[in-house]
Amino acid sequence: MSTITFSSAAVLPARPATKLRLTARGRRVVLAAAAVPLAVGIAFAALSGGSAMASGEQSSTTTFATVTVMPGDTLWSIAEEIAPGADPREVIGDITRLNLLRGGSLQIGQELAIPTQYSE
Repeated sequence: MSTITFSSAAVLPARPATKLRLTARGRRVVLAAAAVPLAVGIAFAALSGGSAMASGEQSSTTTFATVTVMPGDTLWSIAEEIAPGADPREVIGDITRLNLLRGGSLQIGQELAIPTQYSE
């Protein structure tokens, strides 16, 4: 009988784990795969956004009654003047929202639009 002996040169060492490497082609494939959902979303937004376009129908314009701010006027005094039966706090809130006022400061000569429910 014969015996077989293995030397250290005959045993192949295990390959260490390597990092994933992407070739130029692989990078293009990954980029394309990531760009497809983005392109589909943009196309969907462009196609569905067309429904918001104005039609050829005549649109009615809304006109507001206005009040010119005089010296000594406050939002409270204007609210009591235009809607004596309503809560001034609600009227002030409506005037502020309609005119996009910040902080309630008024300038003399400023024109304030009055909400339609109070301009009757």
